[in-house]
Amino acid sequence: MIPFAAPVRDLRFVLEELLEHGSLALPGFEETSPDLVEAVLEEAAKLAGEVWAPLNASGDQQGCTRREDGSVSVPDGFVEAYQAYAEGGWNGIGVSEELGGQGLPEVVASSVQEMLHGANMSLGLCPMLTAGAIEALAHHGSEALRTTYLPKLVEGSWTGTMNLTEPQAGSDLSKVRTRAVPQEDGSYRLFGQKIFITWGEHDAAENIIHLVLARKPDAPEGNKGISLFVVPKFLVNVDGSLGERNDVVCASIEHKLGIHGSPTCTLSFGEQEGAIGYLVGEEGRGLNHMFTMMNEARHKVGIQGIGVAERACQHAAAYALDRTQGRSPRSGRNDCTISDHLDVRRMLLSMRARTDALRALALYCAAQLDVARHAADDAERAAAQARAEVLIPVVKAFSTDQAVEIASLGIQVHGGMGFVEETGAAQLLRDARIAPIYEGTNGIQALDLAGRKLQRDGGAALEGLLGDIDSTVASLKASDELTTLGESLAAGVTDLRAAMATVLEAGADPESGADAVQAYATPFLSLAGHVLCAWQMGQAALKASAAQAGGSADPFYATKRQSADYVIRQWLPVGRAQRAVIEAGMASLAAFDIAH
Repeated sequence: MIPFAAPVRDLRFVLEELLEHGSLALPGFEETSPDLVEAVLEEAAKLAGEVWAPLNASGDQQGCTRREDGSVSVPDGFVEAYQAYAEGGWNGIGVSEELGGQGLPEVVASSVQEMLHGANMSLGLCPMLTAGAIEALAHHGSEALRTTYLPKLVEGSWTGTMNLTEPQAGSDLSKVRTRAVPQEDGSYRLFGQKIFITWGEHDAAENIIHLVLARKPDAPEGNKGISLFVVPKFLVNVDGSLGERNDVVCASIEHKLGIHGSPTCTLSFGEQEGAIGYLVGEEGRGLNHMFTMMNEARHKVGIQGIGVAERACQHAAAYALDRTQGRSPRSGRNDCTISDHLDVRRMLLSMRARTDALRALALYCAAQLDVARHAADDAERAAAQARAEVLIPVVKAFSTDQAVEIASLGIQVHGGMGFVEETGAAQLLRDARIAPIYEGTNGIQALDLAGRKLQRDGGAALEGLLGDIDSTVASLKASDELTTLGESLAAGVTDLRAAMATVLEAGADPESGADAVQAYATPFLSLAGHVLCAWQMGQAALKASAAQAGGSADPFYATKRQSADYVIRQWLPVGRAQRAVIEAGMASLAAFDIAH
């Protein structure tokens, strides 16, 4: 099996050269130096490459086991690998020092997350959900709940889950039926069933803290009747020790296409007297509170896709450099490696360039989250928050859609050997395929962008991003070497502005607006993703060109320029075609007779 090497140099390029360590200049990060960030990345790379990555294939093959008593065992080595992660303090890397974390910027935490997901996506899902639980409790939990649960969650000795979906309530959470019955002591007893609960039961941590959407018996129907509750696997005594087992049990685990090492559970609450839970935040605002956790998770799912894409790149490149076949079109030699064939090189460059672009955009979004949380100026925080809210659905949906394509291309590079399990290429595609589905399907992300985010401010936040892209265009055009990149990027910006105007105008129609947004949302997000990624690679081309002009002979910069050229001049035109899709209208969609 081909080993995984965490992409530390690529991550440093984004943090140090594209973002210029802007997050370190924010209040609260005065003690965080570039040298410290570099050391953190290097240590995380060791954990990812030496501890987590070797378990990826074996975890996929072994899967998880549910016993008669409802307990679940994860694959061999997973418990020790997770404990190495928790004992190293990695679980609290992006959590504030006030809450017991290490207080590092989100861009650093996201970089570490990418390495871990590239190493072992199934295992990486466990701390990803815990991070969301920490975020939700930190923002909305009472002082008592924060005191009881946050220290252990931040430490990693307890893990967290997110319980939304029910058999009859998938994406439409207004149909949640799980009941929360008030008790005299202020607690609640929950009755119901939740499905698709990631790491809902396992043996890697002392306790599991479930965040559960439910409604009181007298709550109104719809979203306004939903509240959020903390339901621990083991009840917690006043002194912080673990008490009796709560009335929540794993009824089954799913047998899935991929991520076999991640236990995806059906959880039953209240098969006996009711699972004891505690209200988080305000009654009836559970969905609003849960969105704090969901937005954290959506950004990280995008990061997860990038991690798998990176591993697919490494896997395919290593195979292409080793596999001999055919006559070289370049040297004329027989039995050359397939990396000499231009069609294979096309696939490898496409995989590498897209992964570079997706990484840059996701970390740019993380940097905006840092500004939104830490900037001294209120207006600056608000602007960054608005920008991040526009970017998150793009990072989640576009990155994960592309990850599936990149992993599929990785199989194609392997040829027939990619279609069999021995090479490991197939696992990457199977694992990546879930990412466009969970944490809100990518269609829902597109609706969020084209509907909620675009319509609420008339496109102001996105237009602010386009203004920054205009500046990059000007810088590219001012360089003799990069002028053509500037022209291509400018054309993409023109298309995105035109598509935005079309979507805004159509969405404003009182009769057909909702349908129009649904029809145009997915092609609009795809166009936005292509343009935003091309922008980041335009920035990369400028930085790499400057380094070369300054005398650097590092081949890294030449590769970055090749990636930028591919993204802007060969991949961006594919995305630009989405303008034509939008302008074609929605008549055929509306008229389509599915029954025939």
